[in-house]
Amino acid sequence: MVEAKPIPTTQTGKPQMEVKIHTPFKVYFDDLAESVTAVNDTGTFDILPKHHNFMTLLNKGYVIVRHDNKEEKIAIVRGIMHVKADKVIVFLDV
Repeated sequence: MVEAKPIPTTQTGKPQMEVKIHTPFKVYFDDLAESVTAVNDTGTFDILPKHHNFMTLLNKGYVIVRHDNKEEKIAIVRGIMHVKADKVIVFLDV
């Protein structure tokens, strides 16, 4: 039987997930976060811990990462987002 990996939490108990946002030449974010917001062809969406496996193309706008009571806005032209097992990877096109 495979044991589930515990979800990291903030000091206040909020669940977190691993988030990495990068291009081939620069890492914009690589840390734990409570949520990620982005835009695809169907509109704005949020990713939270325990999200189902998910993959999408991202449209021009912002990827917003919320962590440690802060919000980081990363302007993008386009990208690909992959969500699996509480890991969010966003690869941006430069």
